[in-house]
Amino acid sequence: MTDQHRPDTPAPHGTQADGVEAAGTAGSGIVDGTHADEVVTAMDLEGGPDGAAEARRAEGSIARSSALMASGTMVSRVLGLVRGMVLGAVVGGALTGDAFDVANSLPNQFYLLLAGGVLNAVLVPQITKAATHDDGGHEFVNRLLTISMAIMAAATVVATASAPLLVRLFSTPKWHEDTFALSTAFAFICLPQIFFYGLYTLFGQVLNARGHFAAYMWAPVMNNVVAIAGMVLGWWVLGYPKQAFSGEWTVSMIWMIAGTATLGVLAQALVLLIPLYRSGFRYRPVWGLRGAGLGGASRVAMWTFAAVAVSQLGFIVTSQVMTWANDSLTRAHLEGAGKLAYSNAFLFFMLPHSLITVSLVTALFTHMSNAVHAGRTQDVVRDLGRGLRMPAVLLVPATVGGVLVARPVMDILFHRIMGWSPTQATALAWVFIAMIVGLVPFGWLYLIQRVYYAHEDAKTPFYLQIVVTVIATLVNLSAYAVAPRHAGLIVGLGQTLSNTAAALVGFYLLRRLLGPLRLSHAVRTYVRLSIASAVAGLVMWGLLELLRGVVDTGILGGVAVLGAGGVLFLGVFLAIAHVMHVREVREVLDPILRRVGRA
Repeated sequence: MTDQHRPDTPAPHGTQADGVEAAGTAGSGIVDGTHADEVVTAMDLEGGPDGAAEARRAEGSIARSSALMASGTMVSRVLGLVRGMVLGAVVGGALTGDAFDVANSLPNQFYLLLAGGVLNAVLVPQITKAATHDDGGHEFVNRLLTISMAIMAAATVVATASAPLLVRLFSTPKWHEDTFALSTAFAFICLPQIFFYGLYTLFGQVLNARGHFAAYMWAPVMNNVVAIAGMVLGWWVLGYPKQAFSGEWTVSMIWMIAGTATLGVLAQALVLLIPLYRSGFRYRPVWGLRGAGLGGASRVAMWTFAAVAVSQLGFIVTSQVMTWANDSLTRAHLEGAGKLAYSNAFLFFMLPHSLITVSLVTALFTHMSNAVHAGRTQDVVRDLGRGLRMPAVLLVPATVGGVLVARPVMDILFHRIMGWSPTQATALAWVFIAMIVGLVPFGWLYLIQRVYYAHEDAKTPFYLQIVVTVIATLVNLSAYAVAPRHAGLIVGLGQTLSNTAAALVGFYLLRRLLGPLRLSHAVRTYVRLSIASAVAGLVMWGLLELLRGVVDTGILGGVAVLGAGGVLFLGVFLAIAHVMHVREVREVLDPILRRVGRA
């Protein structure tokens, strides 16, 4: 895992480590235009023309499934951003926003630590294996589902009963009694999500084992739609006291916002019953542990679970620091970034990682795993190089562009549209900037982990997670020594520094595992992309400064300025990268330029 908020580390064999962070397993085919010597052809894999034809048919099916999954992830991510903005408009960026964000994040953390870890470390591998049984694994899977649901139900009851303790653990002790009571009320309604997240993961893994992948990735869209609709309806019917004191929230308003959040997770799970039924699977309760295969959990999966636990311990500190910062600012009648602002910044940060790095690296993972099992170490090294270079074509300019547009974008979205104060929107932008400068090393660490998972080694990623958590926690704790208005910036920088350090350690360990990594090509690519992005960024900054004093500063004017700047940035970046012979960019531009030349 590479962060402490929403770990998305899958189990080593491609299973999803958390039903919350669906993007962690979104598959995508490698982009067209890859050089012939960088592609493993179907004949290479199958050993002959007949095998090649069969492989091409299989690859076509995989490509279609991957496209559906990737599109589901993209839609879910976009709706997640919309949901975060609507939430910001409903509850504001002050203490009420933090109160709900702490409560609604508890199911995610608790589920990942208990239900999510147990499911993926013990039960999910057994569900996958059961598909090979003579009866299709129906009885075996029904037994596992029954046991799993019983475990999740018990865990949910315990967690819900412990709502006040959990809220206290993830928030600052300085919270006013009204804020703590409001967050606890939210938590009592939100914590049952643990059970529904578990159902979503179980149903989804049964579907995956039966060859139905797309529904699992599209189901979170239902969650976001329901939650957004609930917040909008509640805002229209009941009215929310945004930026008001916690004591002004009525029982109806609390139930509307927290209840629809939980209803969204329920819908996310239940919508999978339709494709599950169509696949031919029928559930009936089967009790008893004998023959359930619970003793067959691999050491690999258990190390993955341990990494989840370490990550969650680190996130407790993150949550406490951010709630302390906002509480301190409120007491001083000031404004800044709190827990909700941090969560929104993280949503924006994860968008390029999920859509670019996760998709491309997931596409490489199967080839990498096959190379490991066949003992082709040099192929693994080549895959590592591709995994570093391919996302960089988009991630490096995204980093520079993100830094440039963070403040105007957050001003438009959260100040002008969602009603936050200019100070709160600017504070959120700085948290995002601190995160986005670490986008590339975040992707490096993600790739490094997948190399180890391809070797069925989850112990090393566990150690890397310790590096991430220790460094991030130390940086986060240093926020207590500075002004609260800087806490969000420090927490964001802690994420960047910790992932960068862990990635560097990971490269060192990979060299010991694989030998020379032959990264000179990747280094040259990064240098050229950085130069092209920097020049494009300077041109874009100049245009934004020029137009800012000319164009109307309202919403439409701001969008127009950003649009013009974005088009200019992209054009300059592509032109310079093409001239500097960045091969991955030339592969995209050359066919276009040839068509233009012929025209």
